Formats: sequence, structure tokens, C-alpha cells
Amino acid sequence: MNLVELSEVTDTTLDTTALRDAVSAADAGAVVVFEGVVRDHDPEAAGQVTGLEYTAHPDATKFLREIIAEANTEMHNELDHGPLPVRVVAAHRIGTLHVGDTALVVAVSAAHRQEAFAVCSDVVEEIKARVPIWKLQFGAEGSQWVGI
Repeated sequence: MNLVELSEVTDTTLDTTALRDAVSAADAGAVVVFEGVVRDHDPEAAGQVTGLEYTAHPDATKFLREIIAEANTEMHNELDHGPLPVRVVAAHRIGTLHVGDTALVVAVSAAHRQEAFAVCSDVVEEIKARVPIWKLQFGAEGSQWVGI
């Protein structure tokens, strides 16, 4: 399975190790893994957060895969080392998640750490901006939609 096909929006627990292993390669001097984890608070909400309910548009995986395909086809040359491959994979979980659960994993490998960190950050921002996933936040004070 290629990295684009491995990337998905799913209601199952995310396997961070499998995603990291999928991007690892002999020419990669850096592997960066981002895990978005449900936290127990939201600075904009009153009270403690107890969980989240993620829902997604039926085409959410398609949008996620478009971002991953774009990231995998670009050759990054930020350090003037010549064109170097960057490998990217991502998965976003939907459904009910509790504090401490992983909601998003993005794994990136590159020849150098600067590229790996930059690409990982860019991909996370693209996912948040372009993939139609919505978050209902639960807490002691009730529930509220976030980011809509």
C-alpha cells in the first residue's frame, strides 16, 4: 500500500508506529511524527474538557489523500542540498475520543530535520484547513462545536 492509500480518516485507533515505519527509509536522516492528542482543557471554553466527538464529511479521506499526494510529490530543497524526497503519511480519527486519545497522526521523513519539521507543520495546517472534519467538545458545562 502506498503512502496516499495508507492515509485515511477512520473510526479506529491510530497506529502511530505503523505510520512512522511507513515513511522510514535509508535515505532519510530525520523522521518527525506529530500526534494531536485530546487535552483536558480548552482556553476558549469554560470548565474542563472530558472528550470530543469528531464527525467528517463522507469525502474527508479523499481530501486528506489529496494533501498527502501533494506533499509526497513535491521535492524539497530548502537547505540547498538538491532535490530530496520527502515521504508523508497521515491519519485522522473520528468518533468519540477521550482525554489522552490520539486524534491525528502525521509522519514525515526527509534527508534533513529542517525539511521534516517544516513539511510536518505545513501538512498539519493543511489538514486543519482543508479536510472537512468537525469537533463537538464535551465538558462539565455541556457541549459545544469547536472551530465552526
